[in-house]
Amino acid sequence: MKIAIAGASGRMGRMLIETVLNDPALTLAGALVPAGSDSLGQDAGAFLGRQTGVRLTDDLDQVFSQADCLIDFTRPAGTMTHIEAALRHDVRLVIGTTGFDAAQKATLQAAAEKIGIVFAANMSVGVNVTLKLLEFAARYFATGYDIEVIEAHHRHKVDAPSGTALAMGEVIAGALGRSLDDCAVYGRHGVTGERDPSTIGFSAIRGGDIVGDHTVLFAGIGERVEITHKSASRLSYAQGALRAAHFLEGRASGLYDMQDVLGLR
Repeated sequence: MKIAIAGASGRMGRMLIETVLNDPALTLAGALVPAGSDSLGQDAGAFLGRQTGVRLTDDLDQVFSQADCLIDFTRPAGTMTHIEAALRHDVRLVIGTTGFDAAQKATLQAAAEKIGIVFAANMSVGVNVTLKLLEFAARYFATGYDIEVIEAHHRHKVDAPSGTALAMGEVIAGALGRSLDDCAVYGRHGVTGERDPSTIGFSAIRGGDIVGDHTVLFAGIGERVEITHKSASRLSYAQGALRAAHFLEGRASGLYDMQDVLGLR
């Protein structure tokens, strides 16, 4: 399968390139960077000291015409442009971008009626198993326990809470029969009054080079339970993304997530 990478000069893009190059069942077919990037024209494997024959480019149609699947961990506006190109060239998408608004999510869902898409806030196998654990735990902590989601990421992350934290909140809210839109509390400041027991709180930490830490705290009277996932490397995200790409082989259309990819649905 021929794989193209969006955001190929970034931290996640480079990890994806390295992981694709190490997978004998995959071929690196294209590497996209933003228009005007200083890295335009460089070999996609130069950072590894390898010559791949694939040049970093901002030519969408060139890249999409050569690929079976694009893996995209960029920004919402860029992903929307990539969706348009994928529809033109009938290319499948693995999307790990976060921070979409409602209209952008609707665009993604409409595109999935024509092409196969895996969209997940976090591609890590460990995170997706953690989501199942949270769904199970939330049913038993539905009353008498306050629920808080705490996440930490590197200083360069631009959205908060993280997509993974929101996915955790959505899973918990769903297990409790609630809508996250109605019960989420994002940060606290000043005189907030007593905690509403029906809410799910979120706290975001940004600093240094933290890859991604997520903890859900179920705090009761006399005890508390914490379910935590910590990422030490972006490799887990890249490996999950490649599993998603393999999953899409033979799927002409449909919107899937990592729960589908891993058989956890």
